[in-house]
Amino acid sequence: MKLVIVESPSKAKTIGKYLGQGYRVLASGGHVCDLPEKRLGIDVENSFEPEYVISDDKQRVIANLKSTVKNCDQVYLATDPDREGEAISWHLQNVLSLPDDEIRIEFNEISKKAVQNALTKPRKINRRLVDAQQARRVLDRIVGYKISPVISKKIKKGLSAGRVQSAALRMVVDREREIRAFKPEEYWTLHALFKAKKAFKALFYDVDGTKFKIPNKAALDKLLSQIEGKDYIVDEVKRSVQKVNPMPPFTTSTLQQDATTKFSLSAPQVMQIAQQLYEGFEIEGEGHVALVTYIRTDSVRIAEDAVWAAKRHIVDKFGAEFYPKFPNKFAVKEQAQDAHEAIRPISLEKDPESLKNKLSRNHYLIYKLIYDRFVASQMAPAQYDTLKVHLNAVGEKHNFGFKVQGRTLKFAGFTAAYQDFRNHVNEDEGEENALLPDLKEGDKLDLKELKYEQKFTKPPQRYTESSLIKAMEENGIGRPSTYASILSVIAKRAYTEKEGKNLKATELGETVCDTIVKYFPDIMDLKFTAKMEKELDEVEEGRKWQDLIGAFYPGFISEVKLAFHDGQAVKKEEVVSGVKCDKCGAMMVVKEGRFGKFLACPNYPNCKNILSMDSEVVGTCPLCGKDVLKKHSKAGKVFYGCSDYPKCKFASWDIPAPHLCPNCKSTMIVKKSKGKEKYVCTSCKYEEEK
Repeated sequence: MKLVIVESPSKAKTIGKYLGQGYRVLASGGHVCDLPEKRLGIDVENSFEPEYVISDDKQRVIANLKSTVKNCDQVYLATDPDREGEAISWHLQNVLSLPDDEIRIEFNEISKKAVQNALTKPRKINRRLVDAQQARRVLDRIVGYKISPVISKKIKKGLSAGRVQSAALRMVVDREREIRAFKPEEYWTLHALFKAKKAFKALFYDVDGTKFKIPNKAALDKLLSQIEGKDYIVDEVKRSVQKVNPMPPFTTSTLQQDATTKFSLSAPQVMQIAQQLYEGFEIEGEGHVALVTYIRTDSVRIAEDAVWAAKRHIVDKFGAEFYPKFPNKFAVKEQAQDAHEAIRPISLEKDPESLKNKLSRNHYLIYKLIYDRFVASQMAPAQYDTLKVHLNAVGEKHNFGFKVQGRTLKFAGFTAAYQDFRNHVNEDEGEENALLPDLKEGDKLDLKELKYEQKFTKPPQRYTESSLIKAMEENGIGRPSTYASILSVIAKRAYTEKEGKNLKATELGETVCDTIVKYFPDIMDLKFTAKMEKELDEVEEGRKWQDLIGAFYPGFISEVKLAFHDGQAVKKEEVVSGVKCDKCGAMMVVKEGRFGKFLACPNYPNCKNILSMDSEVVGTCPLCGKDVLKKHSKAGKVFYGCSDYPKCKFASWDIPAPHLCPNCKSTMIVKKSKGKEKYVCTSCKYEEEK
């Protein structure tokens, strides 16, 4: 009997199906050993030697594996094909007293062919991979174990922090402060609407060929007076064919970005679904099946056999013209480890539509996303006929330029792979201004009207999970296997919160960030964090992991000692609430106490007035005319309720209008559209300006 040890029971079931008699496949359930929970577990005086212990919840698993090993002729360790998986195999080798032989096998996909092929090429455990994982684990334990007591002392008990999570938190905090400090600038847009078989509009762009931005109403009025009654003449027409290349197949981060944006799933949810697609699960009529390749990767490289399988599929389904002259290859980013190929379907014969009624909705959506992206990545470019037109309002002294452009799809190319490619994130958005009239130089156009609108520059957007993952990848923060867990940790610690899809730093998160920046500036420096990631990669290439830790530790531990002896607390940046103190008239600020947030007078101790957060007035009750307060449910969700509760039971998830709908007497709520606020009925959709 031969024993194969994998990480998950689901993976064990899939592989067991492929191997059949003569093999037994068992799961370790992930890591079986780790550093102790309640002490550092690292001998800083002895080359940073880690102390590994068998986790309490793995005692029974290890006992079962030891018993099984005694009755087996051969043991293979088939944990995941990455540093973490290599470390798990190493721990299993030590705990089960397995020989230092060629017992490690790995595969990028869980298919019969891949598993059987891996069994013909066992190897020894790669100690460089193990050391790279050890270096990260030891470094993160030292940082977390030493920083957490500092922020607990400086802010409040029970707080904790980590190395990479703290850098990610800083990105969210910095963005929040950029938004707060932003001062909008006024500008105006001007469009000329022209008469034609199909009316079209052109955007004002330049004066005598020099781009001109309309800064205010006075400048707009002057411009309008100069172009009033002038002739509009086409002076330039450019026609061309635009080629749009497909996006590369998914990496871990791009899959998370696309799926979180497209399906409103969280990054951890996306990874959980992708993991199940990789490990395999029961599919009606199919048995236990794995559908995609390994899902923790930063490479866009594709295996040769997958490239040729894609070619056959594309030519058969779409036609030879949809396959490029040469197979598409995509550049791998400089910081990528490139250990595994991109995420792709194991077999193109298992198309998403054939499995749609056999998979859960989310499994189907993620599988289809992966499948379509891979097929599209191997196809020919899409082609568009483009038209760019420049025209002038011809004045006495100056020409006032307008521009318009459009395109029509000439050849679908890779977009044919998407059933609904116009809605596909990060891909071509389809046709724009496709029906522009057939214009040529010298044409004189009939103006229908001029339209203008006041606008204001907007602050940077708050991060979403998708954009934060992209920013972390661009800054070299974290690795494919850690993006989702980083977001989970900072949310669980209440350092960030969600407003719709956006991530917002909490007051606690900002205070924690400021504390770590003050005492441990390197930990919060994005360039330093990215440099450390590269140094961790160097361990895999042969650098001694103890040297890396040894270079970092002395300076870091000095900072820890200084932080503990500094009696000053970090000053919190106060958030002004917009509520006046009813005792002294000062604008109250948001504070956080043992039982959550409250409003306090900034003139403390001269004025000790405090109010519940539910005291913030946001509007007028449409039922009784009294104040509507911003309130918090037991789950912490914001809602709006009448201040005269329980006499008046008005409540709404949205800020209410001060009156009911004149049509149907239902509640109206405040909505924003194009920077303006209006009242919208929740029942009949009646609208009116605020």
